[in-house]
Amino acid sequence: MPDAGRAALLRLSAALGTRHAGAIRAEMEVAREEADARAVEEVILQAHLFIGFPDALNALATWREVSGRPALAESEEDPAAWPARGERVCAEVYGANYGKLRENVRGLHPDVDGWMVTGGYGRVIGRPGLDLKTRELCIAALLAVWKVPRQLHSHLRGALNAGASVDEVDAAVEIARGFLEPDEAAEVGALWADIRAKW
Repeated sequence: MPDAGRAALLRLSAALGTRHAGAIRAEMEVAREEADARAVEEVILQAHLFIGFPDALNALATWREVSGRPALAESEEDPAAWPARGERVCAEVYGANYGKLRENVRGLHPDVDGWMVTGGYGRVIGRPGLDLKTRELCIAALLAVWKVPRQLHSHLRGALNAGASVDEVDAAVEIARGFLEPDEAAEVGALWADIRAKW
C-alpha cells in the first residue's frame, strides 16, 4: 500500500483524468495536507502531456487557490540536455520495448517521435522534483481514468520498469478504479491482471 503522500498524488492524478472540477479540487485539498507541494505541482505539470494544456492550466489555477502557494521560480534547466535525458528516461520506462516504440511512433509521424522523447520524456517526465517510479504510477492512474488502454498498458509496464513493485502498481490501479464505473473498472483490472500474470 502506498504511503499517504503517494496515495494523495495518485488520487489527484486519477482525478485529473475525470475532468471533474469538484473531484480535482477535493483531491487537491487532501494532497495539500498529505503530499509534498512540489510533488503535487509535478503531478499537475506532467498531466498536460495527457489531458492537454487547457485542463492542466485550469488545474494549476485551482491548486493556487487551494494551496495558497505562489508559483515556484522558473526552472533553470538547459533545454540542450533534454534530448539525451529523454532517450535515457524513455528507454528506462519502455525497457526491452524501447526500440519498437521508437520505430512505431516514427511510423506514425517522425516529428512526434522527437516530441515524445525530447518534450515528453526529456522536458517533462525526466524533470527533477518527483522520482520516476512515482511519476509512472501517477501516469498510469490518470490513463486508467482517461480510458486509453494502449497507453495505460505501456505505463503500467513502465511503472514496473521504473522500479515499482507489483503491490505498488496494484495500489495505483485500485485507486484509479475507484474513479470509474464498475464496467470500466473491470476492464482496467483485467488489463492489469494480464500484465501482472506475464511479468
